[in-house]
Amino acid sequence: MTERGCRSLERGPSHVQIGASSMAMQAGRLVITFDELALPWPGQRLLPGRVAGHVELTPEIVSDGFVDLDAAGRHVWSPRMPRASVTVNCSALPGGGWRGRAYHDMNYGDRPIEQDFIGWDWARGSAGAEGDTVILYDAIPRTGLPRRLALRYSGSPTPEIMDLPARQDLPGGFWGVRSGVACDPSMAPALVKRLEDSPFYTRACIETTLAGQRLEMVHETLDCRRLAQPLVRLMLPFRMPRRQSWGRSP
Repeated sequence: MTERGCRSLERGPSHVQIGASSMAMQAGRLVITFDELALPWPGQRLLPGRVAGHVELTPEIVSDGFVDLDAAGRHVWSPRMPRASVTVNCSALPGGGWRGRAYHDMNYGDRPIEQDFIGWDWARGSAGAEGDTVILYDAIPRTGLPRRLALRYSGSPTPEIMDLPARQDLPGGFWGVRSGVACDPSMAPALVKRLEDSPFYTRACIETTLAGQRLEMVHETLDCRRLAQPLVRLMLPFRMPRRQSWGRSP
């Protein structure tokens, strides 16, 4: 991703384009085209330069439901495609791409998240022989009670509400972001593979147990207090280039 100014933005009811990258709904599929500058850390396979490709998500379930993440309703989460398949094409990937299971959601709000949240844990995985989608949200607002959700999508846009056991800690990363996930009290979660580790955000493949069922999930933790720190703000351009004046006029 690249940060850009408003002159790089073009949007309509079914598409958004930012610079050379775009997202659009076409014949019921979400089509993503990206052309961005890669700035990898040492040890990653990608070399500095442009990374371009094409992603197509074909939904099995489409949802227009939404959830208020805070009591004031300033921040909203919507699982748009709880179950989907995906095709990824990118020359920077081994074999030029892959196909597999997919998921798409969105967040939006009236003001910066760090004003209203201490942070949150989120996780998504598949369960059962039919590949039901299980989504966990564990948000901690600056005021009020935590917002804890556990949803299971089978064949319907309306999810089953699951009981959510207590959060247990996951191993910390290099930057010390404290992660955790809901897990049955008789079991313990496990870190399978770390995907992203930054001063305020982590993403990983993890395992946890819910209602006696072991699940492998993609998990993320966001620490909003760290995100708001001036030093972290200064570090962001080193991982997300800025091209404030690049692009077309709105």
